[in-house]
Amino acid sequence: VQLQASGGGLVQAGGSLRLSCAASGRTFSTNAMGWFRQAPGKEREIVAAISWSGGTTYYADSVKGRCTISRDNAKNTMYLQMNSLKPEDTAVYYCAAGASGRSLYTLPDEARYWGQGTQVTVSS
Repeated sequence: VQLQASGGGLVQAGGSLRLSCAASGRTFSTNAMGWFRQAPGKEREIVAAISWSGGTTYYADSVKGRCTISRDNAKNTMYLQMNSLKPEDTAVYYCAAGASGRSLYTLPDEARYWGQGTQVTVSS
């Protein structure tokens, strides 16, 4: 079972990036999934989460209105579209999935599967 995050990079403030998280080894169509980030010297924090159906989403206040989380269960892939990026968005971004059938709101405490992380750097 593997989650592969990609799409990070170096972008100027105000720019956009689209992160992808491709799952392999099993289907995650019944699992809530989400994106976390960890900046140097800071604790890991949740950025956004999405229910197994895609019908319910959650965003941290720091990214609300600038990011959109989505998923394509047919492709076993989750996305995070990030717009109007700020230097404070600089971090390693990780994708994660919870146990099958669990609510997206349990993800911060109960994430079971983790991707390897992708670096996002926003220059001022």
